[in-house]
Amino acid sequence: MPNLATIEQGAGADLVENVLGHEAATKIRALAAPMVPVGGHAPVNGVDALRFAEALNLVLFADLLKRVPEGGEYVEQCQREGRRIVLDHGALRTVALPQGARCAMPNGVEAFRRVLEPLGYVEVGVYPLPRLKMTGHVWCHARLPETMPQFFVSELHVDQFSPAFAKAAVRVFGPALDRLDAATAQVLARFAAGGSVPQEDAAAALKVVMTLFDRQHPVPFESDYEILLAESAEAAWISTEGNAFNHVTDRVTDVEATAQGEREAGRSIKDKVEVSASGRVRQTALRAAQVKRSFRAADGTLTAQTVPGSFFEFITRRVDPATGKLDLTFDSGNATGIFKMTAAA
Repeated sequence: MPNLATIEQGAGADLVENVLGHEAATKIRALAAPMVPVGGHAPVNGVDALRFAEALNLVLFADLLKRVPEGGEYVEQCQREGRRIVLDHGALRTVALPQGARCAMPNGVEAFRRVLEPLGYVEVGVYPLPRLKMTGHVWCHARLPETMPQFFVSELHVDQFSPAFAKAAVRVFGPALDRLDAATAQVLARFAAGGSVPQEDAAAALKVVMTLFDRQHPVPFESDYEILLAESAEAAWISTEGNAFNHVTDRVTDVEATAQGEREAGRSIKDKVEVSASGRVRQTALRAAQVKRSFRAADGTLTAQTVPGSFFEFITRRVDPATGKLDLTFDSGNATGIFKMTAAA
């Protein structure tokens, strides 16, 4: 692994502070392992795509820790032990509505392709998840594939479910807003062209991009939630959590030992470690945090119930002997097993 520099100074650090504030930004930088190699990134006049991507990953990590208490406990334990979290990937879920359905948001993964690719990410893998009626799309950073976290963006195919489900999905997700404004689109276009932007423009754009990792649609009707839940726990999850990070993943040396440590700490670790077909990628996770979410009753009044939220994952990657490099691939079987973390209790 290359020698890494911290980002305590510079444009990337300033961006994180603009979103989180000085104290929280200092804390999250101390928790996460650096992403940019020493000498691997020349200073620029302003903020470029690489520093923006670095800042985005840090603020998304901070956001998930606020929503996943057990993940926060694990991270704090690692800090006490003098170990930083190696962010391997973050995951989010999207919905592909049936052809002809109207929505302001680009359909499915396209809503995030337009953000990730200008930041230097390339789509490197497509993973069918037929049991879930979903497809996983993986984006890896072209310049820093091993140290910049990947994005696992899954897409739920509404047209593979029942007509009643499809109608409920259109009612829930169809009214979603597209919060990517013209100014942020211009910043992304500048990044895509290899340029940089002034600090204040990058900070404003990061705040807008962060809103995309949230729920874009109105509070769902409880009746529609129940229709979705009857056929897809994943669709029900998206109806309450939207495009928020479903999980972040710490790349650990020995996932089995980590899992045992989590059991001894009393945290709700998954019973089984998922092992890829190659044997080189091994994953497990803490069970999803339980969160209270609002729903609309038939008369429009708001109700609330406890539903699964996000979670924290662990992964061990081995070197692929065919390439001599770390195996950065995913596995459909592993992913399907990990998705069960957000099934309703």
